[in-house]
Amino acid sequence: MTTSDGAASAASAASAATVSPEVLAALAAREAETRERAGGLADQLRGAVEAAAGSNADDEHDPEGATLAFERQQVAALLRQAEDEAVELAAARARVAAGTFGLCEVCGGSIGDERLVARPTARMCVACADGRRATR
Repeated sequence: MTTSDGAASAASAASAATVSPEVLAALAAREAETRERAGGLADQLRGAVEAAAGSNADDEHDPEGATLAFERQQVAALLRQAEDEAVELAAARARVAAGTFGLCEVCGGSIGDERLVARPTARMCVACADGRRATR
């Protein structure tokens, strides 16, 4: 590694360790929104399951049965998505603590505050994310 490479790496690490208040606020807001969404979906799913358990409806033969089963599965899928997002947000918090938040996992460059505000769980800069999309 040359001296200029070392200086560039140190500069990238320093910029990642100093996360802007705007980015931290976006991360906190996304965490709160995700917790609230997951809680609401869990309550909705629990209510649907309890309602179905309390009735003697036969989903298979009831004209409304397919709709009820579909709605339960849709809520369950949305809940899984919210739980997956919560895991990604926890990983982002861990990167903040480790000083690697804001660094692209592919090229090591800065992800950029605009992208992190819009997508606090981003692990790649726009250029690397676009490159990955292009190879699919």
